Order: sequence, then structure tokens, then C-alpha cells
Amino acid sequence: MHTQRISEMIEQKRDLFISVSDNIWSFAETRFEEYQSAELLAQTLESEGFQVERGVGGIKTAFIGSFGSGGPIVAILGEFDALSGMSQKKGQAVQEPEVPGGNGHGCGHNLLGTASLAAAVAVKQYMEENNLKGTVRYYGCPGEEGGSGKAFMARAGLFDDVDFALCWHPMGYNSIMAIESLANYQVYFKFRGKSSHAAASPHLGRSALDAVELMNVGVNYLREHIIPEARVHYAVTNTGGLSPNVVQAYAEALYLVRAPKVDQVQEIYERVCKIAQGAALMTETEVEIVFDKACSNVVQNKVMEQVMYRNFQELGVPVHDEEELKLAKEVRATLTEQELNTSEKEFPDGPDVDMVTWLNPYNGETSPLNGSTDVGDVSWIAPTAQCTTACFVNGSTLHSWQWVSLGGTSLGHKGMLHAGKVLASTAVDMLNNPELIEQAKAELQQRLGGKPYKCPIPEGVQPSVKK
Repeated sequence: MHTQRISEMIEQKRDLFISVSDNIWSFAETRFEEYQSAELLAQTLESEGFQVERGVGGIKTAFIGSFGSGGPIVAILGEFDALSGMSQKKGQAVQEPEVPGGNGHGCGHNLLGTASLAAAVAVKQYMEENNLKGTVRYYGCPGEEGGSGKAFMARAGLFDDVDFALCWHPMGYNSIMAIESLANYQVYFKFRGKSSHAAASPHLGRSALDAVELMNVGVNYLREHIIPEARVHYAVTNTGGLSPNVVQAYAEALYLVRAPKVDQVQEIYERVCKIAQGAALMTETEVEIVFDKACSNVVQNKVMEQVMYRNFQELGVPVHDEEELKLAKEVRATLTEQELNTSEKEFPDGPDVDMVTWLNPYNGETSPLNGSTDVGDVSWIAPTAQCTTACFVNGSTLHSWQWVSLGGTSLGHKGMLHAGKVLASTAVDMLNNPELIEQAKAELQQRLGGKPYKCPIPEGVQPSVKK
């Protein structure tokens, strides 16, 4: 079977892929500033015989590595951005930053991007060995964390000729990601008032901070009157300074509005904007609304998920040695009872293990994902499937120091390499069976109901490096 050959290919280059992953883990670069990470991946692709185009879509850290010609065209999506403030020493069961206040890969994107790299390299090699026609592309997708890099790339038309797409995410379990994620908008509300002495002449001032606070109160009341699946969160990104004896002339909040469909996000966003305008009226300030980014909901594709599941079954799941399981036990001991209870709910039939040792059954049912991913925008354009592999301890959560710690160890490496094998095997299966591609495309069109993709990011909005 092709799965065995794909597995051999990736194992033969495991040291290369582990080195790439560990270097990206060390770089820990945040959204749209992943210069070292992107260049390392691009150079590795070139050394493996890919043609690489850098700076695609007008984004400096976005790139596409291509091999082959003509169709079918498979897109393998890679991410490599880190999170700010999440620095953590690797391989430890104690929270301790490597660089105080530094960045860290709390979502495992050093593993994500590298597994996709391994998959692309293996597909290329398989195509050469078997004279398999088509094109394999590695999409270097920056800024997934709060940046929606893929949505900007989709707006630029970079996925328009793709026949099918594959992605994955490191997690604490092995599964097919049969999900529907939340679409979202991320928007700045910047208030401008008038400064004055807060004791001697407060009546002359107009507080931008008061406006931010009133806006937040208004949105809190709004939450009762939106659909229960929606989420609205915010951060006060500028409080106007550190002097309480000054009426704050400038203040801003960054809002993230989520809902199952883009149209629902738009409706809630418009109501949030009215609240912001009301807060400005109440405080006699001015508000500037600055759209930062957005992404669409994921469109599930069962045809491709079934292909991926069959290949995952043939490959099995990652197997860990005693030393790895010892580290896993130590790290899992740092989880709270609530986190452990969450893991039991996810795996009601499984034992209380430190590392998951099974593949979750796939039945085609859709699970809601209360988070968001810019993979959604790709899934509107081309049929898309995703999986997860166990890279982290059972019950651990995304954006945690435990994930940063394990993302640079052999626990993460094994899950990463395994994901590369699943992605590559699925790609080869699809390329060998064009009828599956047509079935996947037909399913996508049926799910969309003829509605064309429209990027939720307005024209003129450009990627921002703001955290």
C-alpha cells in the first residue's frame, strides 16, 4: 500500500523535519513577523526540489512551494506563527519561561507547519517514483493566530485553482476533524476625547476611557440578545495612560465577534458598532472603527474525511516509549481537576491515560468548534479535510505552557511525523482516484448551495502585526 511507502519516505528524513520544527519552536515569531520561520521552510522546500514563490498575496511571510504541473492540484497548508507572552522551557513539567515575557508555540504551529512540509515532500517523491500526474503545493500561511493569513491569501485568489486542500492540528488525541468552526471579525474601536486636569478642571475633559468602559457595559447587555452559539470577547488595548489625574484623551478596545456563519457575525458586528457610537455620544468623544481581520466558518467535506480516515486507520497511531510516557505523566500531573474532567468527557470510553493511544471513531457527524480557524476560508474554495494527532498529554489545552513545553520534545515530534504521513497518504489516495476529487467538489457545491465565496475581510484592509 502507498501508506507504507509514504511512511518510509518521511522516516528517512525524520531528522531533517525534527530540526526544522525545533528551529521554528526556538524562533517563536508572532503573526506576520515569522521571517526566520518562513525562510527556513522556503529554503527546505527549495532544497527538496520545489519552486518557491515568496511574498505571495502581498504578505512578506507568505509563500508557496510547488512541484509538478497541471491538475489535479493539491494544497497542503502549513502554519508557523507563535503566541506572544508564552515562552516556556521545553521538556519540563514546571512552568518556567525560557525568555521572560517572550513568545512561545502555545498552539503547536512549529509542528503544524513542519508536518505539512513532510507531507508535501513525501507526495513529491511518491509522484516522481510512480509517474503520478498533478501538482503538489505547500502553502506557507502566516498569521493564523489573530491574523487570518489564509483569508488574506484567499482574497488574493491564491487558492482559486486548487482541486483539494489538506491540513491538520496537533492536539491531545488522534481524530478526523469533522468540525464546523465559528466565523469571526476582529475590530479595533478607537476613542478620542479631550484631556484635562482630573481634579482642577474635569468638566473641560472628555474621557475616552469612559467611552471604552461604557461600550464594554453595553456589549455585556447585548450578549443576552444574540444567538447562544455566538461569542463576543474584548481586550482594552489602550487605557489612555498611567496618570489618574489626567482625563484620558485616547483609549481603545479590540473586539472579536464570533458566530457559526459570516452573516451572523456581520449582524452582531453592526450592533456592536452602534453601541460604540452610543458610548461616544454619551461621553462626547469620537470613535474610529478599524477592521483588523476576519475568517469564514469551516465547510465540512465527508468524502475527503472518509479517505483520510481510511489512511489513518492503515497507519495506526503514534507509539511512545517509557521515557516519553514518564514525561507525559509528569506534565499531566500539572493539569487541574477541571481540565482532567474535560478530557474524560472527550473520551468517555477510554482509560485515564496520559497519552491517548487510539484513533477516535469517525462516523461523519459534525462537531461544533467554539474556536475559529482561517482554514475555513480555504474550505469555501476547495474541498478540505483535516485531522489531529496526539502530540500533547490527554486533557491539556491549546495556548497553554504545557503545549509549549512538549512541542519541542519527541512527544510532539512523533505526532508531527505521523500527521505528515496521514496528510501525504490522503493526498496520494486522492491523486490516484480523480473520481474522489470530483465527488468532493460536488459535495462542497451542495453544502454551499451555490453561494460563492466572498472574503469577509474588506478590500483595503491589510495584514497587521499588532498583537
